Amino acid sequence: MTIFLIVLLTALIFEYINGFHDAANAIATVVSTKVLTPRQAITMAAFFNLTGALTGTAVASTIGNGLVDTSFVTMTTIFAALLGAITWNLLTWWLGLPSSSSHALIGGLCGAALASADGDWAVLKWATVNAKGAAAGLWPKVVLPMLASPMAGFFGGALLMFLLLLFVSRLTPRTVNGVFGKLQLVSAAFMGHSHGANDAQKTMGIIALALWSGTKAGAFRDAPEWLHFLRTPEFKIEPWVVFTCAAVMAAGTAAGGWRIIRTMGHKMVKLQPVHGFAAETTAAIIIQVATTLGIPVSTTHVISTSIMGVGAMKRFSAVKWGVVERIVWAWVLTLPITGLIGYFALRACRYFGMH
Repeated sequence: MTIFLIVLLTALIFEYINGFHDAANAIATVVSTKVLTPRQAITMAAFFNLTGALTGTAVASTIGNGLVDTSFVTMTTIFAALLGAITWNLLTWWLGLPSSSSHALIGGLCGAALASADGDWAVLKWATVNAKGAAAGLWPKVVLPMLASPMAGFFGGALLMFLLLLFVSRLTPRTVNGVFGKLQLVSAAFMGHSHGANDAQKTMGIIALALWSGTKAGAFRDAPEWLHFLRTPEFKIEPWVVFTCAAVMAAGTAAGGWRIIRTMGHKMVKLQPVHGFAAETTAAIIIQVATTLGIPVSTTHVISTSIMGVGAMKRFSAVKWGVVERIVWAWVLTLPITGLIGYFALRACRYFGMH
């Protein structure tokens, strides 16, 4: 029971960090174009992250029950996975790099599960078919989307920007800024909702996995009757888990993430309202489709590459490719580094008698 409370607290800390780490995803463009003040943008993002987080559990099921063999997962495994994700999130936040909280959590979980299985790589579900006949596992649900979603963001953002430029070519800059300043309120809200729908579910899946693992291990056998809701004999996303994660992510978003906002909204490419609208709309659509399919995509990757695509359509040299290179390196390193941290965190836990 004590270990579960530690895991639950750690999961909620991750969710809070996820909120302020990824707040930039929804509001960097709307702040950089001066459509909203930072305080107004964060308030809006927090609200729509909350609404998005309450819309479903398909991604949570993928994270909690579709990536690793759960027979090797214990409370300690989940704790080690969260340590890996939190460490990487705080490091990249400090450096102002918009890395993926999703991939940090997945990497940490895979590394910790591998350590739990004493190095047996079979613990990782690379490719399987679920009960509904749909593809599942790390390859179709994580690796392929990790490659495809940034490309979709870049080319989708460029295409939408091209179409918008055709549409506004005869309008005055003042008219364009006025119209898309208002439209960007809608696109930023849509982006915030989509981010909440996909990202908040990842921690829901981790907590549900902890409840299921704890129940199987008998951790709640002696718990007081009023804590009976913790006993979960099958993998299930309980309503209290959904509401708790949604509230914590909204609170984290409200705390802001100014270092990353500056990188995405100012350092990568100079944006105007029409560009912000194109980037946010493209990213939100891609994320919403992935959420419906239960795919835990990186909202950071998608919005970042959407901004790159929009900037490249504006003028290829408008994108500061040196900054982009630093961001891409952070993306490439996320899975292996968090996997290693998760692996060695589990080993350390065992060494100190935490099982």
